[in-house]
Amino acid sequence: MVGAGMAGAEAAWQLAEAGLRVALVEMKPAEMSPAHQTPLLGELVCSNSLRSDDVVTPAGLLKHELRAAGSMVIACADANRVPAGAALAVERFGFGRAITTKLAMHPNIRLERRRCDDLPAGPVIVATGPLTAGKLGEVIRNELGGDRMYFYDAIAPIVSADSIDWNHAFRGSRWGKDMVTAEPNAAETAATDMFGGKETEGGDGGAGADGSGDYINCPLNKEQYEAFVAAVNGGRKVLPHAFEEPKYFEGCMPIEVMAERGEGTLRFGPMKPIGLRDPRTGRRPWAVVQLRPENQYLTAYNLVGFQTRLAYPEQQRIFQMVPGLANAEFLRFGSIHRNTYIDAPAKLGERFELRTRPHLRFAGLLTGVEGYIESCAMGLLCARMLIDELRGRPLNVPPPTTMMGGLYLHVTAPRVGPYRYAPTNSNYGLMPPLPLEPDGKYRKDNKKPRMSERAQRDFAAWLPTLLRA
Repeated sequence: MVGAGMAGAEAAWQLAEAGLRVALVEMKPAEMSPAHQTPLLGELVCSNSLRSDDVVTPAGLLKHELRAAGSMVIACADANRVPAGAALAVERFGFGRAITTKLAMHPNIRLERRRCDDLPAGPVIVATGPLTAGKLGEVIRNELGGDRMYFYDAIAPIVSADSIDWNHAFRGSRWGKDMVTAEPNAAETAATDMFGGKETEGGDGGAGADGSGDYINCPLNKEQYEAFVAAVNGGRKVLPHAFEEPKYFEGCMPIEVMAERGEGTLRFGPMKPIGLRDPRTGRRPWAVVQLRPENQYLTAYNLVGFQTRLAYPEQQRIFQMVPGLANAEFLRFGSIHRNTYIDAPAKLGERFELRTRPHLRFAGLLTGVEGYIESCAMGLLCARMLIDELRGRPLNVPPPTTMMGGLYLHVTAPRVGPYRYAPTNSNYGLMPPLPLEPDGKYRKDNKKPRMSERAQRDFAAWLPTLLRA
């Protein structure tokens, strides 16, 4: 097992729990990538949020499936949860320590702290992530087309809690939701549709009418918002190399790229004010910056959705324009890194095996899924398929009506037509549509709840075959 991020950690655990002896090779701390800061396994590089825990949302549904499947990563996340409304956010160091301890202490796992330069003899699972470097990175780029398959990912800044000015900020969760899964009412849903309520990495942050909740909110009026957008557009950015095309993942778009798309884009994105009410005015702000806890002590907060490629001095100058952040102490500035992935449908078989070298398997972000839990899910599935193969069992694929099944087909199904393979996170578009009604018509009401119910039912029916000894 090469790599101990979300996919590698989960895969190693599943293999070891099945009684197989695993050599887990992890290059940290002998060598660190530009995005990693600690020797911990399962280190979170970007956000500390695993997104919404509401089972009706795609991310919540996938976590429901992972919990049912006995995911070690999700169990560690649940044990290190920090307040984040209806989202599952974790104290990142406690989370990493929990994963590291479980893997290092498992009797069937031998942890090797070194860099793996070549694709070793199998059976082996490669889950080195999108920042794979060294000779192994060269092999992936040269043999698997990774030099053409990449995108840029960005990290949001973190500020110290005691530097936030409470004269211009208030605490609360969107729609008044605070670690709950209640759905907004019809009027709120209409407002969400009007503002483009797409689920983001931030989950369900915001401010409720009662002024309580897990998030800190910094409201902006129209003039403050327009000045902020102008500053973002005019700020100095760290640009890609001249020979690199700046391709970004839509689910983690830098704020300056969104701002370039139009003055209102940020207000319809990470700064959307829907579900918010400023307790000082009783009205919804024009726009808002939300901050989510980074640790269990509530001493550090992440600027939700503010991943950026702005230069460090510009980040401090521009973000301190936000009311409540004028004196903010930045514990970490935002940054940007290039993520490499492979053309999985063309290169990999139905068990995630490399077609030209069947003893090699790939899992996680490297295969073209995006997000912590998506990577974890593919690591779990890859490991269970290897277990079945080593025990002479037939291929066991999750139902396509489940979120795990949809992600599996995204990675392994042959491409049809002009479709160009690109990374994706969990979404209902990966799953087949609901069947027509007896009258031949298609129901549009409560579409997501009904798709979630179908997925839960089909996953529960399939689960015993996944977990067989």
